[in-house]
Amino acid sequence: MSGHYPPLTYRDVRTILRNLGFAPRPRTGTSHEQWCKTVDNHLYKVTVDGTKAPFSQILIRSMAAQAGVSKRDFYAALRL
Repeated sequence: MSGHYPPLTYRDVRTILRNLGFAPRPRTGTSHEQWCKTVDNHLYKVTVDGTKAPFSQILIRSMAAQAGVSKRDFYAALRL
């Protein structure tokens, strides 16, 4: 694991998504959460599986891509 990009907890990812302007969709009975945001008529949807926390770098990269930001910006949103 990279010291520059430490693993993120479930709480960290929720904070990041809120700071990026995402809102959770109502839960549907699965462990996966859907977080959504619309920008210029483009829907961004991030899937978060809380049971996988702390999240691997592969999952973090995937969530950042789903959010439409770089991994660096995803981590930076934790400190907003």
